[in-house]
Amino acid sequence: MLRFSILAPLLASALLLAQVTGQTTFKNPVIYEDFPDNDITVGPDNAFYFSASNFHYSPGAPILKSFDLVNWQLIGHSIPRLDFGGGYDLPASGERAYRGGTWASSLRYRKSNKTWYWIGCTNFWNTWVYTAPSVTGPWTRAANIGPGGTCYYDNGLLFDDDDTPYVVYTKDATVNVAQLAADGLSQVKSVNVVNASMVGADSIEGNRLYKINGTYYILNDKPGSTTYIWKSKSPWGPYTSKILVDSIKSPLNGGGSPHQGSLVQTPKGDWYYMSFTWAFPSGRLPVLAPIKWGSDGFPVLVNGANGGWGDSYPMPLNVHAMPNWTTTYTFQGTSLPPTFEWNHNPDTTKYTVNNSLTLSTASITTDIYSARNTLTHRVHGEYPVGTVQIDFTNMADGDRVALAAFRDRSSYIGIHRDGSTYTLTTKFNMTLDEWGGSTLDNGTVVATTKLPTSSSKKIWLRTNMDVRPDGSNNATFSYSTDGKSFVLLGGTYKLYTGWAFFLGYRYGILNWATKALGGSVKVLSFTVA
Repeated sequence: MLRFSILAPLLASALLLAQVTGQTTFKNPVIYEDFPDNDITVGPDNAFYFSASNFHYSPGAPILKSFDLVNWQLIGHSIPRLDFGGGYDLPASGERAYRGGTWASSLRYRKSNKTWYWIGCTNFWNTWVYTAPSVTGPWTRAANIGPGGTCYYDNGLLFDDDDTPYVVYTKDATVNVAQLAADGLSQVKSVNVVNASMVGADSIEGNRLYKINGTYYILNDKPGSTTYIWKSKSPWGPYTSKILVDSIKSPLNGGGSPHQGSLVQTPKGDWYYMSFTWAFPSGRLPVLAPIKWGSDGFPVLVNGANGGWGDSYPMPLNVHAMPNWTTTYTFQGTSLPPTFEWNHNPDTTKYTVNNSLTLSTASITTDIYSARNTLTHRVHGEYPVGTVQIDFTNMADGDRVALAAFRDRSSYIGIHRDGSTYTLTTKFNMTLDEWGGSTLDNGTVVATTKLPTSSSKKIWLRTNMDVRPDGSNNATFSYSTDGKSFVLLGGTYKLYTGWAFFLGYRYGILNWATKALGGSVKVLSFTVA
C-alpha cells in the first residue's frame, strides 16, 4: 500500500477545460468524453442540440446543448427507459442487452407542430419514434414503424420545406430514403437511392439527410475511414458523390480517423462538420472542423495545421460558457442529474435521491455485469479521477460496494462484508465477451486489507486513470478514511483499448448482494476531476 498525490492529473484536467473556453480558438476534441454517433441540429431557440448513442445505458439517447458548437452541456435523454426487451432490466433469468440499445439515430425539431422527434433502430431490429413538446421532455414513445423487423439503421431525419418527413437509412449494403406519413409515425414508401458498390465500398453507415439551397444531400461513411457526401435535386435521386474525408489525420495523438458525424450551419452562415475520433480507452470523442462549399456544390473540409483534421481552429461563434464537466455531486433534490446513466434499466424501488443517494441491493449475484442499479458516469479528460464518499453503515452480510473502472473489462476497489468483517478489496479484470456480452471472467482479487470493526462506517474510494489513446492506459485504485490522505490498494491495472464494445470507460458505482437482498449504502458525494 502506497500513499500518493494526484496533483498532476488534476492540473491536466483543469488545463483541458481552459483550452475549450478560450476567446479566439478551440481545441479538439471539443468534449473529452464518450459521445459517439452525433446528430447535430438547431432548435427553435437557435441553440445547437447534439444527440448521441449510449447503447445499453439508461436513460437512452443523451442530448447535449450548446450555443457556440464548442462548449456543451448534457441536458437530458430522448428515451426515458429502454423498453425494447426483457434483457434491459437485467432479470434474474440472465438476459442482458450489452451492445444493444441506442445506436446512431436522429433528433429534429418540427416547426409545424412545435414538436421534437427522435427516431432510431434498436438491436431487436425495430424502429421507434419518440416525441416531446420540449427537448428536455417529457419524452414519450409515439410509434413503432413497421413492427416485425423494419430497421432504419444509422438514420437521418429531415422535415422538408413543405413539412414532408423523410428518413435516410442503411439496409444491408444499400442506402434507402423513406417517406413518412404526415404525422411522422408510419412509412409511406421506401426507395433504394445509393449502393455501397457505387463507391467501391462493402458497406455504408452513419446516414444524415439535409436540404441545402434546394439540393438534397446525404452524408454517410465507409466504416473506419471515409466520409461520403451525395447530392441530388430530388430525395429519390439520382445522387452523385464525392469524398469529404478519407483516412484523415486525427486531431488527437493516437486517435482514429474521424469519418462519421453531421453537418451544421451557424447563424453567421458558416458550416461545420462534427465527427468523432476513436480514442479508446476513453471512447469516441467529438471533434469539430469548418467546411467550405466548392463551386461544384460539394463541401470541402478545412484542414488544420497538422495537414488533416486540425487540433485547433478559430471559434465558430462568441464563447458561451457552460457548466464545467468536472464537478462534485452531493445529490441534492430528489432526482439524478442527466450526466448519470444506469447500466441497463434501474429498479426504481431500490434507490432514492434525497440530499444523498441511497443504493439498496437490487441483485444477488457474483457477476458485476448482472448487478442491477450500477450507476455510471463518463470519465472526463486525459487523466480522469473519480472519488466517491460512501456511508456503508447499513451494508448486510454478503454485500459488496465498489467504485469501478467500468467497461467490458473492469476493475474496482470496494468493501466486501462477510459476517462482521469488512474487507477493503481491489479486484481486477472482470471481463465480458466484447462481441456477445457473456461474462468470461469474474476477475481476480489482487489486494485486500481489513477495516477495524471500531472504525467509522464512511469511506472514500478513488480511481485514477490515464485514458489517452497514446498514453499508459494505467488505472490505480485507492481509499481514504478521512477524504484527504489516500492509500493505494493493489497495483496498476491496464485499461482495455479494444473497440468492439464501442463504448469507453466509465466510473461505475456498484452495490450488490451475494447472499440476500436488504442491505444498502449511502453515496454522500461523487467527484469527477
